[in-house]
Amino acid sequence: MGCASSKKAVSVTPAADSSGIPRKGSGSRAIPASSLRSRTGSELRGNGEEKEEEEEDKAGLKSASSLSARLGNLHNYIEGEQVAAGWPAWLSAVAGEAIQGWVPLKADSFEKLEKIGQGTYSSVFRARDLETGKTVALKKVRFDNFEPESVRFMAREIQILRRLDHPNVVKLEGLITSRLSCSLYLVFEYMEHDLAGLSSCPDINFTESQVKCYMHQLLSGLEHCHSRGIIHRDIKGANLLVNNQGILKMADFGLANFYRPGQKQPLTSRVVTLWYRPPELLLGSTDYEASVDLWSVGCVFAELFLKKPILQGRTEVEQLHKIFKLCGSPAEEYWKKSKLPHATIFKPHRPYDSCLYETFKTLPASAFDLLGTLLSVEPYKRGTASSALTSEYFSAKPYACEPASLPKYPP
Repeated sequence: MGCASSKKAVSVTPAADSSGIPRKGSGSRAIPASSLRSRTGSELRGNGEEKEEEEEDKAGLKSASSLSARLGNLHNYIEGEQVAAGWPAWLSAVAGEAIQGWVPLKADSFEKLEKIGQGTYSSVFRARDLETGKTVALKKVRFDNFEPESVRFMAREIQILRRLDHPNVVKLEGLITSRLSCSLYLVFEYMEHDLAGLSSCPDINFTESQVKCYMHQLLSGLEHCHSRGIIHRDIKGANLLVNNQGILKMADFGLANFYRPGQKQPLTSRVVTLWYRPPELLLGSTDYEASVDLWSVGCVFAELFLKKPILQGRTEVEQLHKIFKLCGSPAEEYWKKSKLPHATIFKPHRPYDSCLYETFKTLPASAFDLLGTLLSVEPYKRGTASSALTSEYFSAKPYACEPASLPKYPP
């Protein structure tokens, strides 16, 4: 499934002289680049030249106006086509790019079986495709279709899922809606389990090669997301699905967003489930990158060994305290450089030393080294999904087992 196409905005900007400073024209009128004239000393333009430039300005504005009209007509044409294909007008008007090239599936093509999950903004059902007999998962999205921002939020998840194509990322197979419908279902491949349920089950004890198998799949899926400019922002065991073939897939991209490495862009710090939230977000950072996902991966990694979440804070303050108590608090240099919004309030009165080794001293050295890297309080020390995959942990024995060799767990 290809990436959703993007429309490029067309802007008309003031021309600049050789110094790079925009030239002033009368009013707020932009001066086309073609009207620039080279001048030396006190050379002045004659009336003829000024008239010529005015004519060129008018031609430029007329051309821009014509282009704007053509783009508007194109947008209306695409919107009309989408409505004709069966999409509701409210969805096409706001989220046309997310559904471009797709045709909506019909609700009566599926038999809803039972509810299997419940989130803040959605409910998930197990269902059967009546045509193929295949079992699927239907995610019913709740939003206000009269509120464009609510629809855009939902459309972003669809765009992100369409951009991703990897064996360890859940696949969006289609959307169910109609011109008369006020609801929307996302159709996914069905996965029998989630990692949180399996790791917390008293009857299930993962071997080291099984943990490696799950971790390799998780990091492979995450590497793909980051390479496509997407951060997940809600990695936890409940969002990591496992099927009866032993394949792990990242799911629930409702909080995911696009990012550009090295480019500053303000992002909300109110993401990632509390127990898996990295310290920089708890300290109010709005300038972060893919390293937030690596912290969450470290929390999941530790959970697979301990069979329970390792940092169970009840509030943001308590969560940060538990992080510093386990991983150590950052050096003084970090507090000076970071300039995080809540640094003054949450900075501990005395520095904490890490007790990570005492907590995980039974782990093999290579596993502990990877865990310590992922759970680095300072984001830049966590490395990347790619560097984690090339760590000694995965090249040391016992090697990761094949997914197909993992046990088939009961429902």
